[in-house]
This record gives sequence, structure tokens and C-alpha cells, in this order.
Amino acid sequence: MIEPPPRSLRLRLDREALAGNWRALDRLSGEARAGAAVKADAYGIGVAKVVPVLREAGCKTFYVAHWSEVPELLAHVAPHQVVVLHGPIRAEDAAFAKATGVRPVINSLHQARLWLEAGGGACDLMVDTGINRLGLPPGEIGDPVIARLKVETLMSHLASADEDSPQNEMQRRLFEGLARYVPHNQRSLANSAGIALGQAYAFDLTRPGLSLYGGVPRAELADAIRQVAHPQAAVLQLRDLSAGDSVGYNATFTADRPMRAATVSLGYADGFLRCWASCGALRFGEAMLPLLGRVSMDMVVVDCSTVPALCEGDWLDVPYHLPQAAERCGLSQYELLTTLGRRFQR
Repeated sequence: MIEPPPRSLRLRLDREALAGNWRALDRLSGEARAGAAVKADAYGIGVAKVVPVLREAGCKTFYVAHWSEVPELLAHVAPHQVVVLHGPIRAEDAAFAKATGVRPVINSLHQARLWLEAGGGACDLMVDTGINRLGLPPGEIGDPVIARLKVETLMSHLASADEDSPQNEMQRRLFEGLARYVPHNQRSLANSAGIALGQAYAFDLTRPGLSLYGGVPRAELADAIRQVAHPQAAVLQLRDLSAGDSVGYNATFTADRPMRAATVSLGYADGFLRCWASCGALRFGEAMLPLLGRVSMDMVVVDCSTVPALCEGDWLDVPYHLPQAAERCGLSQYELLTTLGRRFQR
């Protein structure tokens, strides 16, 4: 088969920033060790690109959500380093965990029974302390089936760590209390934002995700976290607009003067959603090129009147400093990362 030409979208990964972010979060975890959440294809950046960098930086525990995410991860790390957060919901899931050697997180009595019926062994146990998603309800922690588990890490998940909420301390205290009833080797509570809450939340193992990839969920992390993902899109066509010409679907933009416009290979199918239409701009060097009209599935149009040197095939940067981008477009920093499409060359 003939190799296709280079893509017109690319996502540059700053490996030094990624490794530096993990080291910073590990340092801020104090005596605890930092793992890494690499679910959702490493938050949209790409497991194959991200995991080797984190592994070389010193990370030893990697978290995914789905069992389908395990095979790609096992190409880069040992099975005992992989933890599956959603746990076994069917007998096949438990059998897969036993066969591969990865560690399931048990979230319910049903999952505990499935794991024990499959032969049991080391697992993690999630206890719910107030987020009411996954996790064993506190009232079930004394069930005899839980006593039969071999719990490596007892964990819970903070609901409001990105806010100065009394719920954070409530959850921490409940977690400490519940830990007395379950034999375990280590405890884990803090995500990226939880690390910023201080040493009382770190316990033995932290689970950063967003901040590994450049996200800043709390201001305390701003100086420690660097941008990791740098999307770029190629110019497809240049055209001259006259006053009165409209651009894009439904003619939401009409030129009030002669303009030079560039059609760019970037659209909502690539995670650049329609919310950017009224506030977005791409960058060429130091020049910012405002969007004109709506975001289409595969294209946007920008005003490039200020950069006469721009040519078809040139690359434009998509400003993607996550805290600033989120404030500008209204998407969360998580959404900005995880919606990045598969057409980017990573």
C-alpha cells in the first residue's frame, strides 16, 4: 500500500514539559509517590507517546478506566503497574485481569464477588466518601466479602478538590475513618487538584491526571505546570474577500472591508468545537488571526490580513494553554484535551 502524504494536522508533544510536570507533582506529593492517570488515551495526547516519557521520569503506577485500554498500555509497562479504575462488571473482566496480571479496582460488593470467584488476588478498593459515582458505600465496608479481599491500595476520590470547599475535609476525614476497617498496604485520595490541597491529602500514592498534561485545576499549581500539547493546523487555501462577502455556514460573518482570509484544516471533528467561533483565533508567529464565521466539521476560516507572507501549506498554531483556553471558550480543561481528534499526527 502506498504511504499517504503527511497530515494537515499535528499535535506536538513537549516531552520535557510532560516529564517535568510529573516530577513536580511527585515532589508536591511529599512522602507519597505520584502515579499517573493515562485513561482516555492519556487524556487525548496518546498513550504510546505519553507513557514511555512518564515511565522514564520515574512513574510506576498507571491508571486507566476501561479494560479495552489495557492492551496498548501493556506494550509499555509491566502488568503489575496497571490499575483499571472501573473494575470487573462481568466475569470476563475478572478473567482478563487474572490472565494479564493487571490490578482491578473493586467498587462494589458485586465486583468483589466477581473478583473472588475468578480466584482473587491483589486488588485495589474504592470507597465512596461523597462523590456518589463509583465506590463502595461506607455502610457496606463491613460486609464479609470485603474482608476476603487482598487490598493493595485503598482509595477514594475527591468531588470538589478544585474548589475551597468544606467537602474536601469532610471526605478526607471520612476516608481516614473508613481505612481503619479494611486491611490494606497503602492509601490514595488525591488527584491533580487534591495534590495542591497539601500533605494531609497525599497519603501514600497520588493519582494526577489533568496536570500531567498542562492543566491547572488550582492556582497553587500554576507555577509548577507547563503546557504539554501544542496543536497546529495547515492552511488549505487563501482568498481575498470584498466588503459584503460572507463566510461559512449561515453567513454569520460578513466582511465590512477588503480582507485576506485563510481556510485552515481544523474543525469540530478535531475537537475544535463550535464554541470557539465567537472568541477563537489561530497564531502565525506572533500574529493572532481571528476566526471568521462558524467552525465547520473540517475547516475554519481566519482573517490573515496582517500576515501577507502567509502561504498555503503553512502551519498555524492553535493557542492551547489550557487554563487560558478554557476561560476563553467555556470548555473545561479536561474537555479541551480529551476532544482532540484522531486526525492529528501525534
